Amino acid sequence: MDPRAALAEADALHQTRRFADAASAYRRALKGDPALFEAWYGLGCASASQAAHGEAIEALRRAVALRPDAIGARCNLAEALFELGQADAAVAEYRQAAAAGDSEASAIALGALACIAPGCPGMDHAGIRSVRERWAASVGRGITPMPPPGRTGGKLRIGYVSAFFGARNWMKPVWGVINRHDRDRFEVHLLSDGADPSAESGYADHAEDRIWRIGGVANEVLVRRVRSVRLDVLIDLNGYSRQARLPLFLYRAALRQVAWFNSYATSGMSVFDALVGDASVVTPEEEEHYCESIVRVPGSYLAFEVLYPVPDVAPPPILTNGWLTFGSFASAYKITDEVVTAWSQILLAAPSARLLLRNRTLGDASNRAALTARFALHGIAPERLTLEPGAEHFDFLRGYAEMDVALDSFPYNGGTTTTEAVWQGVPVLTFNGDRWAGRTSRSLLEAAGLSEWVASDVADFVRRATALAQGKETAARLATLRAGMRARLAGSAVCDTETLCRSLENIYRALAAN
Repeated sequence: MDPRAALAEADALHQTRRFADAASAYRRALKGDPALFEAWYGLGCASASQAAHGEAIEALRRAVALRPDAIGARCNLAEALFELGQADAAVAEYRQAAAAGDSEASAIALGALACIAPGCPGMDHAGIRSVRERWAASVGRGITPMPPPGRTGGKLRIGYVSAFFGARNWMKPVWGVINRHDRDRFEVHLLSDGADPSAESGYADHAEDRIWRIGGVANEVLVRRVRSVRLDVLIDLNGYSRQARLPLFLYRAALRQVAWFNSYATSGMSVFDALVGDASVVTPEEEEHYCESIVRVPGSYLAFEVLYPVPDVAPPPILTNGWLTFGSFASAYKITDEVVTAWSQILLAAPSARLLLRNRTLGDASNRAALTARFALHGIAPERLTLEPGAEHFDFLRGYAEMDVALDSFPYNGGTTTTEAVWQGVPVLTFNGDRWAGRTSRSLLEAAGLSEWVASDVADFVRRATALAQGKETAARLATLRAGMRARLAGSAVCDTETLCRSLENIYRALAAN
């Protein structure tokens, strides 16, 4: 087939979202003309649409090599790189796109940089704040904050904004707090950008609570509705996971505005009166890198409660395998080159150990090949790795029965991932990172009474993991720890959502009174 004819067919298939067929047609076009930029670009986009990020990276790199000024291709390449943990490479591509002079591409690139910055090894506190302030300033053009509405008296009116109220796995800390609010003193509003709060996700319905369905409602419309009911405190639970909703807070929708739960760096927006953390995640010396005032709760700011069925805790597999299985169920974008290096050092020092990785990205062959190749660069043979795709949540959690010790990711730790690992009896080995995102696991483990699993730095992290793999007492130690893990957690601060709720209520009252 003529390459141009194949390209036209591929484009037509792409437009009708037949991505696999389109990718095949793009390959036919490239077989006839390997220098066909449009076909490489189309193949990259079609592959990315199927979450085949490894294939997308190869195609988009070819496209950018053929046409360096193709900013759209560069932005798509950056996105694919980030999805596979190539965070700093993604930053480099986004920065080139942002500086290219195309206003639309610049906005896309700047927004992406603001979103991914806390998980990029090459970013420091100052860099994260700078890029987020730039993005906030760009989306805030034309928005004039309104004067804070006055306090009305009576119950304190509080509103939580989230796109994920229906996500049972993510909401374990949120519902632990919201379910315990004192309805005699607080009027609770849930502003939902996604699925409704439900018993299945962990919400204990209260007749007096007010649920707002705000999906698709523009920020400039929503702010008027929020102000019409005179909310005293509006709490953002999304952070940059629902970036399009953040400009709502630039209008000053409520008397006081707070960021909690999914915020693990500064928002870059001074309109937040407080950012909720704890003593483990932000040091006093680092507060200068935050636009918000840091308020700290006792224990962990992510104290959680499991309110839905999960698998029973299984014995550690080392008892039957005879070798230690390390693992991580972290998202692929958290598995940076630095993480691969550290995990490889552990495997090299412990030749009998295995590494189990599981996430939704690993369902694609090109993604598995890309990850295997990164480990191969450090001398890790493919047979040392078990790569499994994502699954329905209960079955996903059942996978922890195949893991002895979870290895944390960095500089973007597990949050939900760490919570779920320990609840399934699997200890998480982490270290004290250089930023909030790299100390989330520390927050959870210290509150759980598991401080011995927090190393001082990455070298100590590797040393401790190696010692576990080589230790003669490791199997017995893990069996004992695993058997009593849930009781230990339930009696610790990490599951004390009552105290977290009261602490947040005190913060809300204090803010509204000033």
